[in-house]
Amino acid sequence: MKTAFIGLGVMGYPMAGHLRAAGHEVSVFNRSPDKAQRWAAEHGGVAFDTIEQAVAGCELIALCVGNDDDVRGVVARALPAMSAGAVIVDHTTTSATVAREMAALVEGHGCFFVDAPVSGGQAGAVNGQLTIMAGGDAAAYAKVEPVIAVYAKALRRMGEVGAGQLTKMCNQIAIAGVIQGVAEALHFAKRAGLPTDDVMAAISKGSAQSWQMENRWATMARGEFDFGFAVDWMRKDLGIALDEAARNGARLEVTAMIDDFYGEVQALGGHRWDTSSLIARLEP
Repeated sequence: MKTAFIGLGVMGYPMAGHLRAAGHEVSVFNRSPDKAQRWAAEHGGVAFDTIEQAVAGCELIALCVGNDDDVRGVVARALPAMSAGAVIVDHTTTSATVAREMAALVEGHGCFFVDAPVSGGQAGAVNGQLTIMAGGDAAAYAKVEPVIAVYAKALRRMGEVGAGQLTKMCNQIAIAGVIQGVAEALHFAKRAGLPTDDVMAAISKGSAQSWQMENRWATMARGEFDFGFAVDWMRKDLGIALDEAARNGARLEVTAMIDDFYGEVQALGGHRWDTSSLIARLEP
């Protein structure tokens, strides 16, 4: 499929590479042109200087940018150059509101918008093992699913436009609570004078087991927080979830508290630390 990929950050760069490796014709655009040129040299695709050039004639336009306004800006530039029937697949984590807004906008031009945020972090993107939760027109999703499957281990259409973003909010709510639990367990074990390695090895094999427990407790104990998904990004995601909760009436008391805790981590200088750095505010 002729595909454009817009946004070659730590996630988008390898995701676009998987598309090219699978045999798709891929054009790319990035705000930093040198990164797009480097990607093209590495993977054999074509880097363009403008979004309009990158999307021309493409059946699929994948986005992996920063926030709601970035998505609005990219779509506004891309839409006049898009072919009828083209599908935008937005992998950015945004509000459900902007997903619905963009879907209505592109529908007026005979195109489709699928919100498809991802989970799995940089490692998942590099290894083609992301989880993708999508919302959008069923036929449009069916058209692009085999393409985006090249960088996913699990894909699921959750419903109409916006459902993918709402599901991603559930994901971030759950992760925040789990990380805080691991941080407090480690902190408690240290204060109790227990051997943390033995404690975590024991409880990570029982009902307390989780991906965060298995993969982050040792680095959390050592104060190592350089694993890709930054605190600033998590606060953006939690802010989106809390805003949505204010609209739909969901009670997210623990999520709101953990969002404040991440604010404390930022005050410690941890803006770019990964999300497991919640333990930093507990340790002297």
